[in-house]
Amino acid sequence: MTTKKIGTQTAALANPPTLAGWANVVGKKEGEGPLADTFDYIDGDDTFGESTWEKSESAMQKQALGLALNKAGQAAKALDWLFAGDLLNQCIGSSFAARGQEVPFFGLYGACSTMGEGLVLASMTLDGGFGEWAAVTASSHFCTAERQYRTPLEYGGQRTPTSQWTATAAGAAILAREGPGPYITHVTVGKIVDKGITDTNNMGAAMAPAACSTMLAHFNDTGRSPNSYDMIFTGDLGTLGSELLVELLRKEGIQMQNHADCGSMMFDIENQDVHCGGSGCGCCASVLTGYILNNMKAGKWKNILFCPTGALHSPTSAFQGESIPGICHAIAISTTK
Repeated sequence: MTTKKIGTQTAALANPPTLAGWANVVGKKEGEGPLADTFDYIDGDDTFGESTWEKSESAMQKQALGLALNKAGQAAKALDWLFAGDLLNQCIGSSFAARGQEVPFFGLYGACSTMGEGLVLASMTLDGGFGEWAAVTASSHFCTAERQYRTPLEYGGQRTPTSQWTATAAGAAILAREGPGPYITHVTVGKIVDKGITDTNNMGAAMAPAACSTMLAHFNDTGRSPNSYDMIFTGDLGTLGSELLVELLRKEGIQMQNHADCGSMMFDIENQDVHCGGSGCGCCASVLTGYILNNMKAGKWKNILFCPTGALHSPTSAFQGESIPGICHAIAISTTK
């Protein structure tokens, strides 16, 4: 029996699924940043017409999925599977967005890496012949994240220099078994990496070792190097986490000159007061489904490696003094099979 698994953590897809459509929606602050022209919809007040922040997040995710389906020329009923996740307890942003869609649903939690986790699972599912169409969505909202992980906005708490700003954003991608590309050709599933970081306001430091671990596994499993790709995108390490990643790879003998981080790209760090950059499930999801894939479609890049990272902590674990487990998944996307 042939196997599609190569090395220790990577699957080489025999029938790479195509990204048939993608879309994103973001909030006001994100729409004032440097990637504004890559977003499909920018809301003027971050409510998305809803009465609570949690309902706003669900509305974002539902709208992003609808826009992506329109671009793919499909209706929700055509989907065989929906993989979705967010930062909220029990993934209510995703499950409430899926209400009424009548699509088989997988709720995912990978923190800021959720979009990557969804793409891994969806591409492996379609490559395995278990359906023709799948959707992946992920979202985050600054106000829902502050309420759940930190303090209510009314408290006006001060943020530390190493903290990141949870993006109000949602991204959706539609995958199909057949189509003109771009294609997901390889996926490397990350392992939990925990270096003992306990500061929940320094997630870049917690996630950088996981990004290093997964990249090393991907390069070892595939025989590739950073130079095999036009660009390597992480998300969301922010400025500090990105510096740590480059240093960790350098110590492993790997020089990476073609790296950018979604958390560092989302905002104008000098002028928007986001400290170390953006974070949240919606950050790399919206950057992928806008800036990255749009540029691939336009011919700027032929091969990219998308490596979203996640800090898998909770308020309970933080209050108990637990360290922060990190995760990173790597997805190779190419304009050719």
